[in-house]
Parts: sequence; C-alpha cells; structure tokens
Amino acid sequence: MAVKKMGLGLPVLVLVLWVLPLQVTSAVRSFSIDYTNNCFCKDGVPFRYISGSIHYFRIPAAYWKDRLLKMYMSGLNAVQVYVPWNYHETLPGIYNFAGDKDLEGFLDLVAQLGLLVILRPGPYICAEWEMGGLPFWLLAQPNIVLRTTDPDFLQAVDKWLDVLLPKIKPRLYHNGGNIISVQVENEYGSYYACDYDYLRYLLSAFHAHLGEEVVLFTTDGLKDRDLQCGTIQGLYATVDFGTGINMTQAFELQRQYEPKGPLVNSEYYTGWLDYWGEPHSTSSAEEVAKGLQKMLKMGANINMYMFQGGTNFGYWSGADYKKIFNPITTSYDYDAPLSEAGDPTAKVHAIRTVIAKFQTLPAGPMPPPTPKYAYGYVSLPERVNLLDILGLLSPVQPVHTPFPLTFEVMSQAHGFILYRTILPHDILEPVLLSAPNNGVHDLAYILLNGQYKGTLERDKVSGVMVTGQAGDTLDLLVENMGRINFGANVSDFKGLIHNVTLDSTILKDWFIYPLDIDSAVAHAWPPVAPRSKGNTGPAFYTGTFTTPGINWDSFVKFPGWTKGQLWINGFNLGRFWPARGSQQTLFVPGLLLNSSAPNIITVLELQKAPEEPIVVFLDQPLFNYTHSSTTRDME
Repeated sequence: MAVKKMGLGLPVLVLVLWVLPLQVTSAVRSFSIDYTNNCFCKDGVPFRYISGSIHYFRIPAAYWKDRLLKMYMSGLNAVQVYVPWNYHETLPGIYNFAGDKDLEGFLDLVAQLGLLVILRPGPYICAEWEMGGLPFWLLAQPNIVLRTTDPDFLQAVDKWLDVLLPKIKPRLYHNGGNIISVQVENEYGSYYACDYDYLRYLLSAFHAHLGEEVVLFTTDGLKDRDLQCGTIQGLYATVDFGTGINMTQAFELQRQYEPKGPLVNSEYYTGWLDYWGEPHSTSSAEEVAKGLQKMLKMGANINMYMFQGGTNFGYWSGADYKKIFNPITTSYDYDAPLSEAGDPTAKVHAIRTVIAKFQTLPAGPMPPPTPKYAYGYVSLPERVNLLDILGLLSPVQPVHTPFPLTFEVMSQAHGFILYRTILPHDILEPVLLSAPNNGVHDLAYILLNGQYKGTLERDKVSGVMVTGQAGDTLDLLVENMGRINFGANVSDFKGLIHNVTLDSTILKDWFIYPLDIDSAVAHAWPPVAPRSKGNTGPAFYTGTFTTPGINWDSFVKFPGWTKGQLWINGFNLGRFWPARGSQQTLFVPGLLLNSSAPNIITVLELQKAPEEPIVVFLDQPLFNYTHSSTTRDME
C-alpha cells in the first residue's frame, strides 16, 4: 500500500480494496494497531473498517437478522455495539441475557452474517439510554460518586465485569471470534470528574479479563478538555464528530493525542436524537455521504452513529441536562440510514454509493422494507380510574413515612409511584401546592379526593393552586421520565426529592405506593373494577381489535390524547406525548400482534383523554416538525 502523508500523518488519498475474511487460512488470527503505517492490521494485512451502530436493546430479537443483513448489504464490514449494564442487571446480582437481552446470540448472529464487531461495554455508555446504562440501584447509596474510584461504585463495576467480560473473551477476533476492538468507558472527557485513576482501574480490569492482546480504545469529542480527561496511556484515543465541521482539523486533534496509528471517527453522526417538545431532527443524505467520502479518502476508519436507531420501548429512554431537564422521545429513529422500523432510506443508497468507490459491495439486492399495515381506528370504551385499582397496581402495603422517599429508596426502577397524604387544615381560598427547589422528578399529577387538579413538571411548573377541607385525600402520582444520561454532574434521583408544601406548610405523614403497572397489564387485565366516566386525570382505557389475518408492523397515533403510556397485548411500547410532540406515533412491531385472535390495547392517559377515546393505526410514522442540525458534541 503506497500512501502519501501530510505532516501530521494524515493520508491524502487511499484507493485500496479492503477485504473482510472472517475465516482465515492462517493458523494465527490477529488484530492490532500498526503504528508504522498508521492503520489497523488484521491477520498481518492493513485493514480499515467502515462500520455502523446498531443497538440490539432497541430492536426486538426477531428483527435482528433483518437489520444486520441490511447493514451488510449497505457495504459495511463491521458494526458497533453498546452493552447497557442496567438492561442486563436490573437488580443487584440478578442477570438476564435471554430473549431480547440475548447479547451472545446477537453477537453470534453478527458473525454469521460476516460482520466484525466494535464493542462498547461501558460500564457507562450514554446512548440516550436510561442513566447512560448505569443501574438505578447504584443510587440506593445516596452519596455514591458515579464513574470515579468511589469504592462502592468500583465494587459494583467489578461484579458486573466479572459476569460480562467472560462472555466477550472467546468472541475476540484473536480467539476465533469477530470482536476486533473494545471501548473502555464512553466520552469520559465530557464528565466533570476527570479521574485518571478510574480509567487506569478499568484498563487493568479489562486486560485482566480479556488479555493483553485486545485492542482497547476511548472515544471523546473535539474539545481540548474532552481528550485531556478522556484519554490515558494504554487506551487508543479516537474522536467523534458529524457533518458540517473541518474534518482535517478534527483528525489533527486526534493526532495530538495519537501521533501515530489509524485515524478513527468512532461516531460519525448520520442524524440526531429528539427531545420531547422540540422539532424532529433531520440531516441531509447528501451531506452525510459527502462527509463519509472525505474521511474515506483520508484513510480514516469510520463508524456511522446511528445506522439504525430503533425504539426506546417501555421506560428506557434517557434524558439530557442542558440548563434544564430534557427527556428523550420514545422513538430513536435518529434520522438514521435505516429508519426506526428498519427500512432503508435515501441515506442508505447515498452511503452505499460512496462505499462502492472504496471497496467491493456484496452481490445482490438490498432487502426490502418490512411490510406495514394501517389497521385503522380502534375504540377504547372501557375506562378505569387508576385510583380505583390501586390495590392491583400496588399489591404490597404502602410505606408510611413522615416525609417523601425517592424511587431509589423504594427500589423502584422506572414508571410511577403514588404519594398520598391528607390536607392538614381547611383551605377556603386557593393556595399554592408546590415542591420547592425543583422537588418533583419528573412530573407529578395532582389529585384531590380523586379529582385531577393539574401537573407539576420539573424545571417548568413548580406549583398548582388548590382548595379543600381538612382530611381531604391528596395524591401525587409521580412519573419518572428517564434518568439523565448526559450533561449533569449529579445523580438523578426520582420521585419527590424534596418536601411538598401547601402555602408555607410542609406536608407530612405520607403513604407511598410503588406501582407495578406492567405486571398488572401483562397478567391481570382487564381488571375487575367499576367502569368510570369522565376523561380527566390518570385512567386506563382498554379496547380490542383484530387484524385481517396478518401481523405486519404498524404505527399508532393518538388523536386528542395528551400524555401517557401504551401497551399492546401486555407489551409496553413506551411513552406517548402528542400534546408536547414532535413525535406523534409509536412504532408497533408486527410480532406483538395476534393474527388470529383479538389484540388488547391498553392506554394509560395521565391528564386528559378525548371525549371519544380512539387510537388509529397507520402504515407510516408521523413526526410533525423537522429541523436540521449539523453541529454535534456528544453521544
């Protein structure tokens, strides 16, 4: 390979056919960094990866093969994969690697399709995922300092790595598998702690489990501090950036920390995430392809983030903190080359055209989109107030405490907790009910004697006016909208994190009901309870529909609804919030539907339902607003 280089070791142009034989004739398999020729070396041959990110935890397992095949046919030779700790260890010492959580099955499927893996096992991953992949139960120790050498944190990390990394070792490339490199932590330079001893500790732990031969690396943004605090000797430093910046200068910054070795953009942004209340993010296929071609001409290794985004089913979406709390939408479409539903977009074809200039594409056509169907309108006539089935949703005795306790103290990972007390005296004129010091994390739906009075919202609505009599029942149904995954330097506790006040009086004597709505909907639905009237306040709406003998993918829209949660046949599809937007539909994987029996739809509306409660199934998603953004500084 003859390559002309600039002063900083940046290749001007590389026109080489990079090949990907997963099985080699040599008895010795190897993957390493070639510091002489500024490239990776695979089985003794210079190698460059063109990769895309896919999150197995955002895609039903039955669809993994379809998405991976489309990535392979796009011309990629590798995929980049996060591993969210909290997805697999939901409670201390309780591990789940089955079904949609079958990490090893996913990695084996990637290998069967002829793709290499760049693994990012954390322990922190960001990924716009609940708490950046860290388990909520770490916060049961309120003084724990995450992502540092805090002994309590490291003890939990050690136990997790003792379980995870032995699953990874036999799948390393030099051990006969397809994992070519492993990232340690994630964008650590963006975190306030800058604890080099923590990175050294992880480096030692990864080597202890995976051996000395494995290629370990870091990824950080383009700010000087990002790379100063995110890199140490022994971890190869890579960078991340999107379109719309000077790519030569971006790689020059990498060269300040890695004077020799391959150029690597570990997150080349093909789109961006969405926040509730903000326009849907889009980016130009032409600009994404143009940037990709420029980096490939420079000889760089590139991972496109995301190649397919998927969905934050259930309660798994995270939140960013940029002066205020910004929860992330259920859809993780990301305006990626493959849509949320896994369908090829114009970006796939633009990217494929660019890759064809540098390496041979796989023979054959791109797999088609999965079939979609508009099942139409479905009525939800059965209404039950949440308070009327409190015993079903919270079967254990409530906790009686003088002051409110957080989700973490109550061992509640996600969802909702009901806080109940009584008014201490008559309130003849309206007074302010509030949670000072931003004490609600994240929304609190206020009910007085079962009547909905309004909503408190973190960083937005701090109080509501109420009247009542001494002894009236006051309920605050508090919703966790996802723990912060990026942008805050403090732990994100959920629930009522400070006292609630009525005018100047601190309310005391609380009964706390942790709600397990998912178990009730999955196993005891519809409930035996009186049907209620009205359309305001937290209530469940249930209906059924049949399909015309098919179970194709679909998208459900919520005309006239405000905010809540959706289950179909007991599966939690995630949050909807059409009143805030911009996401207007939820993706419905067809595999959840019965083609020969009625399908049960359950909607939890938290504020106000339409007079005629219906939902409508469409054959395409709706994102009402769009905007373009090219400057990216985190992932």
